[in-house]
Amino acid sequence: MLKTSTTSNDNGTNKVSECNVVDESPSQRQREGQQPPVPPTEQSTGDEICYDLAHFRTVRVLNNNSTHKCVALLGHFSNLSPDKQAVVVLEKRAFTEAEITTVPPSTTPTQREENVDSESESARSNVGEKTDSSNNGRTFFTTSSRLHKEFVNDVYGNFLASVDPELNRIKVSIIYPASEKHIVKHCAQLRYMVDETIEQYKSITLPHLEREQLSLEWLYNVLEHRKEKERILYEDPCDENGFILLPDLKWDGKTVEQLYLLALVRRRDILSLRDLTPAHLPLLRNVQSRGIAAIEKRYGIGASQLRIYLHYQPTFYHLHMHFTYLRYDPPGTGCEKAHLLSTVINNIELVGDYYQRATLSYSLKETDKLYAKFLAAASEEPATKRAKTNLDPSQ
Repeated sequence: MLKTSTTSNDNGTNKVSECNVVDESPSQRQREGQQPPVPPTEQSTGDEICYDLAHFRTVRVLNNNSTHKCVALLGHFSNLSPDKQAVVVLEKRAFTEAEITTVPPSTTPTQREENVDSESESARSNVGEKTDSSNNGRTFFTTSSRLHKEFVNDVYGNFLASVDPELNRIKVSIIYPASEKHIVKHCAQLRYMVDETIEQYKSITLPHLEREQLSLEWLYNVLEHRKEKERILYEDPCDENGFILLPDLKWDGKTVEQLYLLALVRRRDILSLRDLTPAHLPLLRNVQSRGIAAIEKRYGIGASQLRIYLHYQPTFYHLHMHFTYLRYDPPGTGCEKAHLLSTVINNIELVGDYYQRATLSYSLKETDKLYAKFLAAASEEPATKRAKTNLDPSQ
């Protein structure tokens, strides 16, 4: 995860120092089909780009989501390439138990750190990294916090609080260079439901994804240990049923309250839910059982507190599963996108070719090229055929 530290200049404003990036994940993750990194520039170190938020120039706001406390911005880095677009997502972090724990003032600094570590879930949450003790003993309830009164009426009071900057950091995700699909993905726009038959999958969706598929180089880097090896929580090296489990881009890998892990299967011949057959049941069961066991061992979160699912349509076409904490509601868990892994396994057990026969419903954004292709195909169909339902046995 990228975070920037700031220094104050003479006029009291904050300025980000050149190449002032603390890379808490040594291999910068470029999720969701990110294109391969551009060659290093004078602002780069090794094979990784050195991002400096002081050089980011906002072109427009793609999405300002008050529910998830995040904003997606489109712009460019003037010190890298003004011609290459970047998507920068800023997100407020969730509260952790350590930050809201009050410690008796009589305790020593060492005791305070021990108390916070024993009470906080996040103390158990680092994935393949050294323990980050920068926030040990830091809570909102200290003399560094200041209340600014808005009003007080009888027993009710509203305030704004200034707190320790270490407790007020934000999560920053950067996609650079950003493709048109990345930009569309982060835009706020109307969505429309599509009921995709298997015939439409073969004639519309499959040809589309074969042409529009984004680079999977980032994913192969993970599978081949070229990147993010230190972030792997669990790995099964079996070529047939193996997978790698590691934090999703949406998770900082530390705040257990927002736990979000991704299981990337080793096989490269399974694009999505549509390809799954009884031959893949050992793989699915293996990811389910071993993923649950690894998470419970590391974080103490059992199967009954995990939401395990696949997306359809997925962002990238290489079979993967999502593991999220049931207490956390990340984007993409709605019924129009998420398919529970347990349900997928059960469907295949009941009907072996279920996903080669079923009509799958999902939503697409109005500017999605796939949605435009569905509209074009619908306009070319005879009116009598368009009037038929998917349940019509004559189809």
